Amino acid sequence: MSAGLMSAAGAAQAAARVMARCDRLAEITETPGQLTRVYLSPEHMQANVLVGEWMRAAGMRVWQDSVGNICGRYEGLEPGAPALLLGSHLDTVRNAGRYDGMLGVLTAIETVQALHQQQLRLPLAVEIVGFGDEEGTRFGITLLGSRGITGSWPESWISHPDGNSITVAQAMADVGLDSEAIHQAERDVSDIVAYLELHIEQGPCLEQEELALGVVTAINGARRLNCQFIGEAGHAGTVPMSHRKDALAAAAEWMVYIEQTTPKHSPQLVATVGTLSCVPGAVNVIAGEVALTLDIRGPEDRPLAELLSDLLTQAEAIALRRGLTFSAEEYYQIPATRCDESLQAVLSRAVSGVQGRSVSLPSGAGHDAIAIAERWPVGMLFVRNDRGISHHPAEAVMEKDVAQAIQAYSRVVYDVASGGAR
Repeated sequence: MSAGLMSAAGAAQAAARVMARCDRLAEITETPGQLTRVYLSPEHMQANVLVGEWMRAAGMRVWQDSVGNICGRYEGLEPGAPALLLGSHLDTVRNAGRYDGMLGVLTAIETVQALHQQQLRLPLAVEIVGFGDEEGTRFGITLLGSRGITGSWPESWISHPDGNSITVAQAMADVGLDSEAIHQAERDVSDIVAYLELHIEQGPCLEQEELALGVVTAINGARRLNCQFIGEAGHAGTVPMSHRKDALAAAAEWMVYIEQTTPKHSPQLVATVGTLSCVPGAVNVIAGEVALTLDIRGPEDRPLAELLSDLLTQAEAIALRRGLTFSAEEYYQIPATRCDESLQAVLSRAVSGVQGRSVSLPSGAGHDAIAIAERWPVGMLFVRNDRGISHHPAEAVMEKDVAQAIQAYSRVVYDVASGGAR
């Protein structure tokens, strides 16, 4: 076997090990019969211990950092060399699937295991991080693990409470961490050359292409707004149709416009009205007020802004024509995160070598790579996921796909850590 290449048989063995380890991690949960593992919980610490054992077995030096990430380092040719960082997260949503996050950590360990078995050292060190919090399930704030690495924790985070009024600082103390030492998790820019993350797709595109693997071009930016149409409530039986100021009818017209217009802007843009409530909300009363939410996402900021402008302009026009008022307040915004072009190229070559061709696609969900990209180049590899279902117990990947992913991932790690994409 050539250096940097994993045989099909070796990848199959590694994939079987990854699938079994995903099952092991899924047993570490606070809710029997369901997978729930949240940041700074006893289960989080148990998962760190187990993953740390697997890292050590792969020849890595292992430590838990000051925000609770589990970290491993496989030294390069020269001690203290900059590192190629691999990773994903070990926390989950409530009643989760067993591959979101975990698959990326465990496949990364297999790439290092292959280097260790060959007694192969590269110009760059290889580090792996199992981030403690990406989902934000416990405290409602996200990317705590990866923002620890980048040193971008807002001061207010340590006093943020969970649903039981336990603050981040208290939760850290409960597991032996010190909130005064959070800054120690931050890594110097010179420590790391690039970051790679393998993840299930969380969408149906690869399945539709009948491909196991895809290369991520960007992580979608997002805007979320609270919107409101205000008209006039009235008796459902006595107000003629021509005299009505029906807020729900206006909202319905706008929702159809959103659905029809968004794909005309770009097939990569998505828009969702996720909640809607009517006042007074009675079967025999015309809706006088309607509150609804709008969530729009896309891989580039400018088209996203143009779509939002179009949608809001149309909402105002609908309201004016119907004699209503419309208002919107943006409460959440995150810019699109572009994946590094050179890393995309290396990933595409590796994927093509494994499955014959490569497809590129954006990620509609958020990832730790969003935070890491503020400091270092990032690249992402997607693995096919049954029907695109994620954040759900039905989440599923095929072992043969995982084997192909490990083959491609190992090749990319070898190429980048040997200096092929810098």
